[in-house]
Amino acid sequence: MSDAARLKPHLTQPPHLLCFGLGYTARVLAGRLAADGWTVTGTARAGGDGLLRFERGCSLGAAAFAGVTHILVSIPPDETGDPVFDRHGDDIAALPGLDWFGYLSTTGVYGDCGGDWVDETSELRPSGERGRRRVAAEAGWLDLWRRRGVPLHIFRLAGIYGPGRSPFAALRAGSATRIAKPGQVFSRIHVEDLASVLAASIARPRPGAIYNVCDDEPAAPEAVVAHAARLLGLPAPPLVPFADAELSAMARSFYADNKRVSNALIKRELGVGLRYPNYRGGLAAILAVGG
Repeated sequence: MSDAARLKPHLTQPPHLLCFGLGYTARVLAGRLAADGWTVTGTARAGGDGLLRFERGCSLGAAAFAGVTHILVSIPPDETGDPVFDRHGDDIAALPGLDWFGYLSTTGVYGDCGGDWVDETSELRPSGERGRRRVAAEAGWLDLWRRRGVPLHIFRLAGIYGPGRSPFAALRAGSATRIAKPGQVFSRIHVEDLASVLAASIARPRPGAIYNVCDDEPAAPEAVVAHAARLLGLPAPPLVPFADAELSAMARSFYADNKRVSNALIKRELGVGLRYPNYRGGLAAILAVGG
């Protein structure tokens, strides 16, 4: 029995998940919950295709919150703050039957740690604007939990990969690159394992909790691309020194942070067993389904 199915007998009303931003991660979780009989609604900037329209200049009506028992926010903050908090923080705090609220943040809040390990108690020292926005957004939701009892759970996510989001497409197209920056490592998480963490939290809520979500093996990005190439039977792209690489400002900013992220808490407290504890198993599984 899944974590989501195990939860249903404990709810006081039929489970209904509202996803602010029904994107890559939220769709995987939503698919699992819907298969267990949950009602799932979600938002998109343009709406349509059964999705509610939501963006900073557009609020949801009261009907969108009717019967909602769980909320997941995956919309990032912008230059003026968190649009969900700003538009609907008070509405969410006033919901009488809210059992769980999940906010998807990023391990970028820790900043650059020179390759050292971090856990949920580590100091937040974001090195870029996006990380600083996330720290501010986390603080806002934490304040709403403390003041008004919103059942908040923060998930600090490593780089997400999975079917349709892996090095394979670029390798097949001949556009993949390998960046050489000695000592640089990144943590990552397969989207199916991320959905398992969220489902486990839903089944074992602890308002105010903060969890790092990543696999067991931080790794150099060039090693991941090289392994993906081997799986395809292709030569690995040549290494390009970081200083010479043609990267977007956003891509270059990711290399400003170097850290290893501990996932001990999701295992100890939520009992999560990762299906893909490292990128090798995760990439092989993606390839097996044609990803």
